[in-house]
Amino acid sequence: MSYQAMARTWRPRTFPELVGQEHVVKALVHALDEERLHHAYLFTGTRGVGKTTIARIFAKCLNCEAGVSSTPCGECSACREIDEGRFVDLLEVDAASRTKVDDTRELLDNVQYAPARGRFKVYLIDEVHMLSNHSFNALLKTLEEPPPHVKFLLATTDPQKLPVTVLSRCLQFNLKRLPVNLIRERLQEVAASEKLETELAALEQIARAADGSVRDALSLLDQAAAYCDGKLSETEVRSMLGTIDRAHATRLLQALASADAAAVLAEVSQLDEMVPDYVAALDELALLIQQVALAQVAGEAIDAAVVDPAQVHELAQVISAEDLQLFYQIALIGKRDLNLAPSLRTGFEMVLLRMLTFRPAEAAPLPRQGPVPARAASAAAPAASGKGSGAADAATTVPVASAVDPTDPGSSDVDWVELVANLDLGGAARQLASHCMFTSRQGRVVELTLEQGQSHLRTDALQEKLRKALCKHFAEDLRLQISLGRPQAETPAQRRQRQALELQREAVATIKGDPNVLAMEQAFGATLDEDSIKPVKH
Repeated sequence: MSYQAMARTWRPRTFPELVGQEHVVKALVHALDEERLHHAYLFTGTRGVGKTTIARIFAKCLNCEAGVSSTPCGECSACREIDEGRFVDLLEVDAASRTKVDDTRELLDNVQYAPARGRFKVYLIDEVHMLSNHSFNALLKTLEEPPPHVKFLLATTDPQKLPVTVLSRCLQFNLKRLPVNLIRERLQEVAASEKLETELAALEQIARAADGSVRDALSLLDQAAAYCDGKLSETEVRSMLGTIDRAHATRLLQALASADAAAVLAEVSQLDEMVPDYVAALDELALLIQQVALAQVAGEAIDAAVVDPAQVHELAQVISAEDLQLFYQIALIGKRDLNLAPSLRTGFEMVLLRMLTFRPAEAAPLPRQGPVPARAASAAAPAASGKGSGAADAATTVPVASAVDPTDPGSSDVDWVELVANLDLGGAARQLASHCMFTSRQGRVVELTLEQGQSHLRTDALQEKLRKALCKHFAEDLRLQISLGRPQAETPAQRRQRQALELQREAVATIKGDPNVLAMEQAFGATLDEDSIKPVKH
């Protein structure tokens, strides 16, 4: 007997065999058992989620010789012929290849005749959105008032293209993309029945690549079984799919956390030798970032089938939550623009360099010299330029000198804020410095106090980077001691937060007092959306 593809072999033949789509199955089961049958059903959803499968099972339920029910016998001639695709009263039509109005009229000419074998004549029209406007017009009257022995089962991946007049005549069921865990479980069942040796991580890769489609997952499993000669390992499945090893994603994220551009580019060069799918590589990196972010807020919630929990928790200790959010956003936007790059590799590299270059506002260094006045302004308030010279301007002015030299680490009155602004630091190491306050210096030992809520930054690697930056700045060998506590003065991060809040308050006050804004409020009963006001720095 010739080999049959897994997607066909394991196609569900009854409602209990369906994976997911419980919301659709429940409604159809109740309708069949209570014989509350509509004349037209529309099944929508992406490819491979079960639209035509559900339609065929429904047709079997209608025409089973044992009677109309949600549990067809599967043994009678009607059930067997429907399973084999040769039941005379189930007319399957591919609308993509029969778009002309003449095709539709020819199809509908036989609607008035009674079914030849079954209880109902069932029209299953796949990709119904491909019909022409004239074809829809020809279908409408029959669709609205068909003979009692006719049922229409329509399926489409693009319901937005259907006329409202058609939608209003059908009961619509939207089939969802299946989650990865359900697809993985289905693949485990199939692999066990097919006697395939599989690694769970390999099935996880296939389930993710299927993008919510069980049919695609089974086709990929079929391909993997041939590619791996019946023994599915994660490494070989990744090679088949063109996805990168999770170790590459981990090393990339570690290099990003350390702000080590050389290590990032070296990893990309090594990765390029494998000729990877760079879109999939960004997906893998984004997934790892998401798991690290999840570990910071709910460590037990990470998926051990996707990532190495130990590595994820280690990364969660050295990368700030703000950096993770920014990395994730850059990865998503970079994936969207990747195909516009001169080459996929250069596009991928630029996404990673963007992660190294840009930082959350709180991590950006303060100006290194000279006063920088900050004024809150808006296009709606050009007359407000003389109103912003109060506390906010003073707060954003960085002192260039003081009675005590702020660059003298032996001083008991070190201006830590200015000192941090001048240190050669980046990434998480700058975050560590920004959340610390200078406590004292005893000989060559510099003591700092770190905010209690930022304890995840106090790692050996970040402390060593901060120590080296201090040594380089002062041109002497120093030791560093960081204790957790409540700083007695503002940390650099707290000062930036305060300055931003003062700027925001000044901007809101400026806009609220603007005559044009007041006039619009009075004339139109308008309300000012304060959240939309953003200060502008000059």
